Amino acid sequence: MNPIISARALSKRYGRTIAVNRIDLEIPAGRIVGLIGPNGAGKTTVMKAILGLTTFDGQLEVLGLNPARQRAKLMEKVCFIADVAVLPRWIRVRQLIELTGQLHEGFSEEKCLQYLARTRISQDSRVRQLSKGMVTQLHLALVMAIDAQLLVLDEPTLGLDILYRKQFYSNLLNDYFDAQRTILITTHQVEEVEHILTDLVFINDGRIILNCSMDEIETNYVELMVAPANAQAARALGPLHERELFGRHIFLYRIADRSPLAGLGELHTPSVADLFVATMSGEPT
Repeated sequence: MNPIISARALSKRYGRTIAVNRIDLEIPAGRIVGLIGPNGAGKTTVMKAILGLTTFDGQLEVLGLNPARQRAKLMEKVCFIADVAVLPRWIRVRQLIELTGQLHEGFSEEKCLQYLARTRISQDSRVRQLSKGMVTQLHLALVMAIDAQLLVLDEPTLGLDILYRKQFYSNLLNDYFDAQRTILITTHQVEEVEHILTDLVFINDGRIILNCSMDEIETNYVELMVAPANAQAARALGPLHERELFGRHIFLYRIADRSPLAGLGELHTPSVADLFVATMSGEPT
């Protein structure tokens, strides 16, 4: 099966600034991929290239299409949720639902109404009458009701309270995602998405510095928490990163054989946030 996204030596410059530096990336169908990076790392530029919103150097295919040259055809199979929902302020909710149905052949009004039923949004309300969080809820309901092969989410729950954020990710898994769909997410709230991800991509300074499945993280990475007396022995085993918490030292290793660590302290699988901090700390500045 052909990959949903395939990039080879993908690059993008803005004048003298290299936003994306010859990255290779391949994402198959049926995956939920977290694209994580600090501000200015290049993740937004990668997303724009995937969506056909910017030109690029190198090779890039999305659903077998060149996004820069075949964007109209690509958008028939792709949905995008930006960090800021932009909807016509004058339009009523029910009119917006009707309009979306006319514009998108794969739109399900029934699904959209099911999502909206879990909110306080009235179909008679105009967009300008809704709070920022409600506008985001409405945007999510519209997009998730479209039968797309690729869903690109850029900070999708920004501005939502914690209850709706949890509900959104639950809906994403239970009502939307299946083996034929692929979801690409970028967010700074990594703790909220790590339980749904199948794959993780870290990007910094326009380069991919980690690309692996969540299963590979459990196999290849481990955190060791030790008392101060064992800290020197733990350092001698070559950790990627060290931090201190409540007087105990926590080391992160990339290691397959954990037996040398077992007698020194407690072993844990690192969180995505801890792995991100450790990886970025090891990056040259």
